[in-house]
Amino acid sequence: MFKNVFGSGFLVRTAHVILTWVITLILFLHDTDLRKQEESGQLVQPVLFVLLVLVSVLLYFAVSLMDPGFILSDDSDALQFTLGTTEEQQDMIPPTSKSLRQRRCGHCLLQQPMRSKHCQTCQHCVRRYDHHCPWIENCVGERNHRWFVLYLAVQLLVLLWGLHMAWTGFSAAATWPSWLRSNGMLLAVAALVALLSLTVLLLLGSHLYLVSLNTTTWEFMSRHRISYLRHCGADENPFDRGTARNLWGFFCAAAGSAVVWEQVYFREGSDPV
Repeated sequence: MFKNVFGSGFLVRTAHVILTWVITLILFLHDTDLRKQEESGQLVQPVLFVLLVLVSVLLYFAVSLMDPGFILSDDSDALQFTLGTTEEQQDMIPPTSKSLRQRRCGHCLLQQPMRSKHCQTCQHCVRRYDHHCPWIENCVGERNHRWFVLYLAVQLLVLLWGLHMAWTGFSAAATWPSWLRSNGMLLAVAALVALLSLTVLLLLGSHLYLVSLNTTTWEFMSRHRISYLRHCGADENPFDRGTARNLWGFFCAAAGSAVVWEQVYFREGSDPV
């Protein structure tokens, strides 16, 4: 389920953890509300903040080390569905339109189920491939996508809370140079946290939007090059089952259960099949 901790992403993961706890430490060392509450014995918010930071770090490692849905053998379920499709049903599929024929990866030499893609960095095909994220040094796919979205949500909450705490720590000074001397470190932290907050907010918003449509980043960006989508209209998505069902299927489906997307495509597509 989890990848080797000491792979190529070890330095990236280490940098993430160090940066997270250094920022947290700076917020406690400066005269922020966190420090004031800690010194006065009001420990509820400081403890909650540290716990939330810890949860974000644990989610980061979970998403980073989790198997995103690597394909290690031929997909028997998808293959059986393809082979089990009746001749009459196959004849009803236009040759230039939707096709349920299985592809073989030119790198893995394994059969690629629908919505999977080979990742050049991970050197594996990934089920319901979304993208390869350099920050977690792992692919985002069928098995870890929901955890990736949850991680983004928790990380955004931590960053916004940290930005608010940094704002409370700025102290007044008579001159601009003296203000910079006393607040320079906190200003740098606030600027970094603000930039990260904006980045995570955009990422979370885009992923929630795509999830609501039941499409992936790869499909959204490259649909004109994907064999099972390039014939579709600009507003047509054969996997879209409505916003509510898309969100329910993404967040509430049984963990580890692989969807045979050929079945969804065949039964719910716009072609008369």
